[in-house]
Amino acid sequence: MLAPSRATASRDAVGVAAAIVYVFLWASAFVPSRILARGSPPLTILSIRFLVAGGLLLAGARAIRLAIPRDAQSWIQIFLLGLGGNALYLGLNYEALRRMSAGMGSIIASTNPLIMAIVAPFALREPLTRRKVVGLLLGFGGVLLAMHARTGTQEARPQDVLLSFAGVGAFVASNILYKRMRLRPHPAVLNGGQLFCAGVALVPAALIFEGVPRIEWTAPIIMSLLYLVVVLSVGASMLWFWILHHGEASRVSAYFFLTPVFGLLIGAALLGERLVWLDALGLVVIAAGLWLVTGS
Repeated sequence: MLAPSRATASRDAVGVAAAIVYVFLWASAFVPSRILARGSPPLTILSIRFLVAGGLLLAGARAIRLAIPRDAQSWIQIFLLGLGGNALYLGLNYEALRRMSAGMGSIIASTNPLIMAIVAPFALREPLTRRKVVGLLLGFGGVLLAMHARTGTQEARPQDVLLSFAGVGAFVASNILYKRMRLRPHPAVLNGGQLFCAGVALVPAALIFEGVPRIEWTAPIIMSLLYLVVVLSVGASMLWFWILHHGEASRVSAYFFLTPVFGLLIGAALLGERLVWLDALGLVVIAAGLWLVTGS
């Protein structure tokens, strides 16, 4: 048996590793998402992703006999969670990623805790401390630096940046709804249900804006979709449940500042997206801001 200090150190190491892997997986989604957004009808491919991933999670939950809600109120809440946290968040981001770089997308997505810190005093009665204010200013300042580095290019057009920020706003609204829920089903059921509902919500939107689906099932499209369904929607969510169960959720917040770092590096490595010296400065500023906000 390990001595208490060694056992604690071992648990801490596992917790740190799990948090970093989760943040890496979350950031890695922007590369396959950009491939799908540019090579297929974005709303159609998103609805397929959500329906398949949500169906798999719900089937798994049923197989292990987890309680699935039967009342309308619970499913309305689950539908709203899926609408904001997936359908609108990723729908708007996929539209932006048709032109915007994956690295820039990951930078904007990393402002989620910054925006939450702004609205939390009004929506959740959480105080906006001086530390958080400084963190907010630094975080958004870093985003502006990254945008400035891409001025005059197609990597961060203002209209695409606004679309992406609108998606983050929908995600924040979904998080607030989740925090206000009094009764929550098992996380596997909740995640599967809100993913499936997001897929259902996107079907009419895809038919209206994109018409009858026409997808050319190339190898990059298939591999990207499989990665997002299996690794992100199912695998990363299972890792998140483990993190919650073991009380390690705070570690994810502590390492969340790595999201734009991972996003920019993965985009450069796999998609050939350019990196400039202002990126390094912007990442340092964003990381400092996120550390101040999430560490408060």
